[in-house]
Amino acid sequence: MKVLHLDTNHPLLLEQFAALGFENHEDYSSTKEAVEQKIHLYDGIVIRSRFTIDQQFLDKATNLKFIGRVGAGLENIDVNYARQKGIFLASAPEGNRNAVGEHTLGMLLSVMNKMCKANREVKKGKWDREGNRGVELDGRTVGIIGYGNMGKAFAKKLRGFDVEVICYDIVGGVGDENARQVGIMEFQQKSDVVSLHVPQTEKTEGMVNTEFINAFHKPFWLLNTARGKCVVTEDLVAALKSGKILGAGLDVLEYEKKSFENMFVQKPKAFKYLRKAKNVLLTPHVAGWTEESKVKLAQTIVDKVKERFC
Repeated sequence: MKVLHLDTNHPLLLEQFAALGFENHEDYSSTKEAVEQKIHLYDGIVIRSRFTIDQQFLDKATNLKFIGRVGAGLENIDVNYARQKGIFLASAPEGNRNAVGEHTLGMLLSVMNKMCKANREVKKGKWDREGNRGVELDGRTVGIIGYGNMGKAFAKKLRGFDVEVICYDIVGGVGDENARQVGIMEFQQKSDVVSLHVPQTEKTEGMVNTEFINAFHKPFWLLNTARGKCVVTEDLVAALKSGKILGAGLDVLEYEKKSFENMFVQKPKAFKYLRKAKNVLLTPHVAGWTEESKVKLAQTIVDKVKERFC
């Protein structure tokens, strides 16, 4: 099979596909329109999130047998249309779930213990112990929204803490020994920490808004290592100002471009608040972006394609 690689990834993808007898072609710079002119020549494509694989693209990909998405989410692919055409979709949430779990836990402990604020102050010569007194995770309830690969990985990391872990998911029966599945009312009644691990869909875009936040019985810490558009930033800022949200760890932002490689040029007022807020920790969409996950993601794609076609 001829495979077109549209984003750079770990070289093992190229090496192992070649070993399987595949013919690799690399194109990391052409426009989507230019790729559409030649996509009919290929049996497979490998992409992260450089552009959207929509109906127009798929109609031109007349010989396409598989799409390898080196990552977890499939929001940049018209999944239903691809499946109608019999195209195999291989994503790799197994490849970076551990990285996301570790990053989420690190963010939570950093925000609750004011580590980033303290670090900045000490480097400037300010020694404020009382102003940087943290709070402990022990005895609290951690609520996970979306209990798939990422949510389960985070719950596993919490096993060493004396916390209650609950999860909410639109799919029933996903709870396990690390998290008890509950309904949304119990979730909003009990949670001291809310961590998002959902895909970006019509149902999850803007799900964390003022109405959602105010339904919680207690002030809580918010973590988002899922997708930026799941949180309405203006509503988050309002909740931070009122104290309804005690602090936030955000690896993803509403203002990211679809490629996730950078943000929009225009940065709204709400983002300026997040930049200055002492109880907000920001990272540039790197929760699943470790040296180890780069290998695991690529290997997962190879393994799934190999199992299906070889």
